[in-house]
Amino acid sequence: MHPGLHRTLLRLFRALPTGARRRVVRTIAPSFTVGSMCFIERPDGALLLVRHVYRRRWGVPGGLLERGEEPAEAAVREVREEVGLDIVLLGEPAVVVDPEPQRVDIVYRARVAPGVDWRDAAPRSPEIGTVEWFPPRDLPELQHETAGAFVALARVRGAGEGEQPPRVPSAR
Repeated sequence: MHPGLHRTLLRLFRALPTGARRRVVRTIAPSFTVGSMCFIERPDGALLLVRHVYRRRWGVPGGLLERGEEPAEAAVREVREEVGLDIVLLGEPAVVVDPEPQRVDIVYRARVAPGVDWRDAAPRSPEIGTVEWFPPRDLPELQHETAGAFVALARVRGAGEGEQPPRVPSAR
């Protein structure tokens, strides 16, 4: 695009009301879905994984944000809806952007809330077929997005610690 035309279009854009600028951006920018997912750790380090009825590989509790919902609230809500546990989020989340399916995931670590028994984890949603705890160094084959989220979270958690993340079994 010619630089003069580009500057003129930017000036016109600046003159638009905020709502109109947002509509323009949403019209020309790619759309992404945004979800939260949660790696729940037991005191011994085991991770809670779920097998969705419509997937072969293992994943973690999570799902799309509802309109106006904060990612942390969505993570807590999805865990409660899918496996029936109340949780406490730990540390900073990782953010994973997957451009091909146009998906953004906010990935959290969590532990079971005080007073809640981790053994109470069970499928509570029609989409969850199986719930199981796995030692982090002996994970089953993970869904593609779960494996990517696990690695991203390990990077956030281990930044500067020189720690190697566990083996992550996954296939596309």
